[in-house]
Amino acid sequence: MPERLLVLAIDIDNDLYRKTRITGPVVGREDNLKAAAALVLADPQDTDGNTMFEAVRKYDQLKKQGYKVNVVTITGAEKEGYVADAELSRQIDIVLDRFKSDACVIVTDGASDNRVLPLLKTRIKVNSVDIVKMKQAEQFENTYFTILEKLKEPHYARIVFGIPAAILLLFAISYYFNYGWQLPVGLIGLYLVIKGLGIEDSLVQSFKSFGFSIDRFSFVFYLGTILFFIISIAVSYGSYASAVKSLDGSLTVASYTIEGFLIIFPISLLLYVAGRILDLENKRMVYKAIKQGTYMGYGIIGIALLYIMSAWFIGQIYFWQLLVYSF
Repeated sequence: MPERLLVLAIDIDNDLYRKTRITGPVVGREDNLKAAAALVLADPQDTDGNTMFEAVRKYDQLKKQGYKVNVVTITGAEKEGYVADAELSRQIDIVLDRFKSDACVIVTDGASDNRVLPLLKTRIKVNSVDIVKMKQAEQFENTYFTILEKLKEPHYARIVFGIPAAILLLFAISYYFNYGWQLPVGLIGLYLVIKGLGIEDSLVQSFKSFGFSIDRFSFVFYLGTILFFIISIAVSYGSYASAVKSLDGSLTVASYTIEGFLIIFPISLLLYVAGRILDLENKRMVYKAIKQGTYMGYGIIGIALLYIMSAWFIGQIYFWQLLVYSF
């Protein structure tokens, strides 16, 4: 007895309906030829039409070899993902109920259509998969699908869309408030320094372990951290605004801005580290608590040096005082 085969053409993004208003499943040789011709006329560059023609060609070949064969085109949905998979599953069930087949031959137009394989393999044996590509576009299409799949991953989406969007917003806000280009460029530079020195992971981990709970005593310290940090930014901006109006030179203005920020910021840092130490002690992690205290000491030294250098640059102390304070 000849094997009963089903030739399935896959149009996962439902170009057939969007461009010709023909709904799937499309059953039979004649209907597939008509639908394929309509799709190619509507969009000659669409590979789904060629996929349907290839399915008909495969149908003719298998029929000549003596198989009992049917040809069907099934469609997904314009919105890929669960919606497309659910529609494909529905049409597959309709086709398999109508045509009792021993196995199927899949004809697709690209790499993304391979996701239909798990849906089919749970219902029918798959004998072969034929991927149809337009010769001049094969490499481009593979690259396109690779990029498309990568952009669906949150990590790459943040890099490709998130960072440029943030930069554009920074420049727009800076322009609106007449801050000039220095502020967004400075923030971008700060981000690149954090990224380049590998500090980003440590900061993310710190925020994840931020025990910001009102039931903990450390909540008071964290709340103070946020308040003093906001005050530091406000004082820094006040220093910047005053310096811009009365002084010349970007470095001088930057020094006043940094000095204004560092007046209050150490308090914020101390409160944060104190809160972290309390949380770590609550978890009986004494070694890490000591380590946090060491980091706090390094931070205070660094802030003090930066403050002294800013004071020297704007003329509040002499050079010999800078050397004395530094050592």
